[in-house]
Amino acid sequence: MHIKWDIQGLFIYLAMIGYLSAFVGVLVNRKVAAGRLCFGFAFAAALTAYIVRWVISTHLPMQNLFEVFLLMMVMVGPISWLTRNMQQDDSWVMAAGDAIIGILVCFPAGFVFSAAPRPLPPPLQSVLFGPHVASYMTAYLLMARACIPAVAALAGRYNDQRLIDAERHSYGMAAAGFPLLSLGLILGSVWGKLAWGDWWAWDPKELWSLACWLMYMFYFHWRIVHPKEYIRTRLWLVLVGMAFIVITLLWVNLSNLFAGRHSYAT
Repeated sequence: MHIKWDIQGLFIYLAMIGYLSAFVGVLVNRKVAAGRLCFGFAFAAALTAYIVRWVISTHLPMQNLFEVFLLMMVMVGPISWLTRNMQQDDSWVMAAGDAIIGILVCFPAGFVFSAAPRPLPPPLQSVLFGPHVASYMTAYLLMARACIPAVAALAGRYNDQRLIDAERHSYGMAAAGFPLLSLGLILGSVWGKLAWGDWWAWDPKELWSLACWLMYMFYFHWRIVHPKEYIRTRLWLVLVGMAFIVITLLWVNLSNLFAGRHSYAT
């Protein structure tokens, strides 16, 4: 366990407290307004922690898993606000789910991964570094949001219409995240050509990123082929897609079985 005792650690834990308070407030009152102030506080704390990290590291903080989770801590609030307004969904279920996502991305940054600064390796000193990582992290958070109505629908006693509505919201999030998932894959290929001389190197991270993309392609295809059937199957496919993302983000980076060119992400 890596507890952070410095100033960036303080703001990481304040962000975690903010997301936790938002979850409790929404869950108790069943109103979105109860968590808005806490969400704002969590975003401000996470943004401060990210800026502090940027100053400490002297480069864009996206190099390793600590910095990646720090980035997602900052992005949770704006993505939640933007997508809720676009979908006009102010339900307390979505607000509580957003708070849970915030807590989940805070925990690895606060307790799991080391915050020791490292020099940026030559392959990462590229103009594609920021766009490649940011597009993937944004896509991952959108796919995580797609899981909120899916879990609520599968766990709750929803009638047919509510099940369809939940799947539609879930699809909206996945559809918003998929272009960014595709962009991350394309930018990674171009970056690989520039850095290593290959468009595709069969690296474990590359393979699992492709597996994620294919999984969501299968979900969209299934939805087109069965427009009015298998609603629960669609929801399960969204959850399976998220499981693929977790494997790509964590297991591939941390397991010795998948050592490859992306090993610096640990």
